[in-house]
Amino acid sequence: MFQVAVQLDTVMNNLRLGVLISGGGSNLQAILDSVAAGQLDATVAVVISNKPDAYGLERARQAGIPAIGLDAKNYPDRESFDRALLYELHRNHVDYVVMAGYMRLLGTRVLDAFPHCVLNLHPALLPAFPGAHAIRDALNAGVRVTGVTVHIANEVFDEGPIIAQEAVPVLPDDTFDSLAKRVHAVEHRLYPEVLQLVAENRVSVKNNKVVINDKSKN
Repeated sequence: MFQVAVQLDTVMNNLRLGVLISGGGSNLQAILDSVAAGQLDATVAVVISNKPDAYGLERARQAGIPAIGLDAKNYPDRESFDRALLYELHRNHVDYVVMAGYMRLLGTRVLDAFPHCVLNLHPALLPAFPGAHAIRDALNAGVRVTGVTVHIANEVFDEGPIIAQEAVPVLPDDTFDSLAKRVHAVEHRLYPEVLQLVAENRVSVKNNKVVINDKSKN
């Protein structure tokens, strides 16, 4: 079981997800598989990548989902890029933004448009090992436990209110590949589980603290 706290101000009835990626999209695939299996009551409305050649866009196309590549090099500044990103999110009627291996910091324009409704996934137990090399950093540090964090994104990389965390042991003979495989397996399960909590309207915020309602009360 995982420990959960969720910070949300809105209630979702028909959860439409805008998934942001930068690479292969394995967590996107886990979300799509959960939707297809009836385990996640949501719709992936659009997939957007800041890298037009990201394989995750092909995953979206194969699933019949709008797939959009926004190359940052084509925009004069971050503000222009964020305006284009926000336009695509609104055009596809997104309720909730899900960063799944998205390696670009979101600006305040996007965050303000989706208050408390932007999720990020990180392959470590934040605040430990922030940044792009969390699995390798944990392995090099010699820690006995690392893990996975799902959190609400803010203007700082790998910060913001923590939604869920799950520990992953670091074994004495672990290599980067072996540890990464176990971390990613947890990611692929945990992210859809957290999204399902949101889809079931089981989360609320009181006095800046989260209450997880029993499913029977919904």
